[in-house]
Amino acid sequence: MAMFLVRMDVSIPYDLDPDTAAETIAREKEYSQDLQRQGVWHSIWRIAGEYSNYSVFEVSDADELHDILWNLPLFRFMSCTVTALAHHPSDIMPRESGRADE
Repeated sequence: MAMFLVRMDVSIPYDLDPDTAAETIAREKEYSQDLQRQGVWHSIWRIAGEYSNYSVFEVSDADELHDILWNLPLFRFMSCTVTALAHHPSDIMPRESGRADE
């Protein structure tokens, strides 16, 4: 499994129909919470003062992450920055990667 940090910046157009915006935001919440329950979307952190977040995903590879992001209902209104993560040797939390040094 691979872990990725994703910064998502959302910019919903001001002239988008309010009902369409509300429905899209509701579908986004449902989709993201389902992925969280599955353990794929590990955590999500709001960036104070912005319509942005940092999220951590654990997926099989970058292609799976791409599919997840592409299917976000708000994706067409987002700018995403993806950073691949690697385990740090000083991390005291156990990992299930099977690596001998963990």
